[in-house]
Amino acid sequence: MNGLTGADLVGFLAAAFTTIAFLPQAVHSWKTRDLSGVSLSMYGLFTLGVALWLIYGIVIGAWPVIIANAITLVLAAVVLALKLTHK
Repeated sequence: MNGLTGADLVGFLAAAFTTIAFLPQAVHSWKTRDLSGVSLSMYGLFTLGVALWLIYGIVIGAWPVIIANAITLVLAAVVLALKLTHK
């Protein structure tokens, strides 16, 4: 066995689904540059939270947490940057 536990599998699946959930918003925001329905305070807080989850994942060495939050941080940061630059 490669050392992947059932808990790791559940973690990777949860990470995949929650990360993929942000892809449509990021793609839509990038294509249309319409962010009128996006809350600046919500995305700011969310992006900060994801960054903290990423740091937490690094500290505890949890790859599902690290990978998911690294990808989600990029997607959330794109949406946040677009929100800040396209008024």
